[in-house]
Amino acid sequence: MYRVLVTGATGFIGKGLCKRIVAEGWTVRGSVRSENQAHLLPREAEYVQIDSIGPDTDWTNALTDVETVIHLAGRAHIIKDTSFGSLSEYRVVNTAGTERLARFAASKGVRRFVFMSTVKVNGEGRASAYTEKDIPNPSDSYGISKWEAEKILKIIADQTGMEVVVIRAPIVYGPEVKANFLRLLRAVDQGIFLPFARINNKRSMIYLNNLVDVIMTCLTHPKANGTYFVRDNKDMSTPELIRLLAMALGKPERLFYLPLSLLNLGGWMTGNSKAIDTLTGSLTVDSSKIKRELGWEPFFSVEEGIMETVRYYKKECAA
Repeated sequence: MYRVLVTGATGFIGKGLCKRIVAEGWTVRGSVRSENQAHLLPREAEYVQIDSIGPDTDWTNALTDVETVIHLAGRAHIIKDTSFGSLSEYRVVNTAGTERLARFAASKGVRRFVFMSTVKVNGEGRASAYTEKDIPNPSDSYGISKWEAEKILKIIADQTGMEVVVIRAPIVYGPEVKANFLRLLRAVDQGIFLPFARINNKRSMIYLNNLVDVIMTCLTHPKANGTYFVRDNKDMSTPELIRLLAMALGKPERLFYLPLSLLNLGGWMTGNSKAIDTLTGSLTVDSSKIKRELGWEPFFSVEEGIMETVRYYKKECAA
């Protein structure tokens, strides 16, 4: 039976992915940090306890009889981190930890290694969309550590013949979303006036179930190889996103104008500069490569993804 190891199996992306793998009739083995998390996996799933990910992690039991690895786990991007102050901490998990797992996997005969990376490998945004041909230019610790992991994976693939697929994802949203997206959703739901009426930016995003479908495509397609950018079927400005959230919530949109200079000043004064940059800046990707090479298209529209996200929020989170 086809057995897949998923690291970060109880996380935002991992839970949805494990359900999909089980639905396909395959065996999924999820790595969890403690046995107390095992109940978050599908009932049919196997689990293996991995206390921490780093350069000394023992993956022997996790990789027994595994054909493919999907590596989602890592030190997550933290909005208020300084750009370089925590680089060493990110490297332990995202770079050295990934290398350790990949070398173990190759030694165990794993056929394909799918790595969840990030658009931040390329940078913080620009006027035109990023493509796979652009030279990476990460500007924070998270992006740097992921880019270093990508380079190491390429070396391991060349040395061992293990197939490596890298997915560079933009913002991921869906049921159980956290961080800035959830904060914006709560603000719209609570009727807070938001000062983004004239922001003319564009952001690529991807709905969780579309990303799960991307991963499944990279897991199974015989031609999957190299690096792919992924996104929903259209990019959105911050005002467009707020209006869509308001419509899904059945709430009025409460947008007003505040000059960008004042928004940036407020972000700096409150320690939320990165959050303001996300809401006012542009960051888009070109997903034509994965469409052309693997025939992947997003199954769910942005509108459908937002509606499902709001439906979950109203049921589980709204108070």
